[in-house]
Amino acid sequence: MKATVIVDNIGNERIFGEWGLCIHIEYKGKNILLDTGASSLFIRNAEQLNISLKDIDFAVLSHAHYDHGNGMSDFFEINDKATFYLQEGCKENCYAKKWVFRKYIGLPQGVLAAYKDRIVYATDNFEICDGVSLIPHRTPHLEEIGKREGMYQKSSTGWIPDNFCHEQSLVLDTAEGLVVFNCCSHGGVINIIREVSEAYPGKTVAALIGGFHLYNKSQKEVRQLAREIQKTGIQYIYTGHCTGKKAFGWLHEELGDMIKQLEIGLEISNI
Repeated sequence: MKATVIVDNIGNERIFGEWGLCIHIEYKGKNILLDTGASSLFIRNAEQLNISLKDIDFAVLSHAHYDHGNGMSDFFEINDKATFYLQEGCKENCYAKKWVFRKYIGLPQGVLAAYKDRIVYATDNFEICDGVSLIPHRTPHLEEIGKREGMYQKSSTGWIPDNFCHEQSLVLDTAEGLVVFNCCSHGGVINIIREVSEAYPGKTVAALIGGFHLYNKSQKEVRQLAREIQKTGIQYIYTGHCTGKKAFGWLHEELGDMIKQLEIGLEISNI
């Protein structure tokens, strides 16, 4: 397996960053695209990194927020073959609440209908191909997290706290163990590790890659999470995007060399 970060918050002198995430993955001869960032920036960055978007075999959306799916239409225009895998709960209905206002933070309006022939909705533990699966949330009461974070879904009956039924983990089975990608981990890092472990009884979760949504958390909360991560036995953590600079620093103080910072151009292999 080899994963290359195409879009993250942290760029460099020649490749720009944005509030979003996009990762290219090579696995057993397959080219996989995970998310498309918050704009068409992923196209330019992929060119800079010598990654051909036309050669992507299939794409995966981690969850239905704009900073991960705003480039979907651009991808479909560039690549005319790849299926895009979404969790079955994905709709254009995600909002963030601030005071009495609700701001739309979901996928581009109309994209699901416009490209319905290119989209497959994953259900249960969904195997895409040998060694590659999508795992949904099974932890109960995740709507409590949605309410706490001020994230809501607009339904036919009104506003409901987001239970992250649109979020999924992309799991690769490698010689080192299971490598899990979950790009914002809204459902909870520890919940995700447990959910994947339960989906693969007898296998070890070796690595978790993605954002942890800690930018708005206290030092106490972040350090407590780090101690809980240590108890899981996981070996490698690569995190960025919505984790935040301060939170990463606190995690690093607790976890040491097992945690690495995501940034554009970073290559992750030998897991």
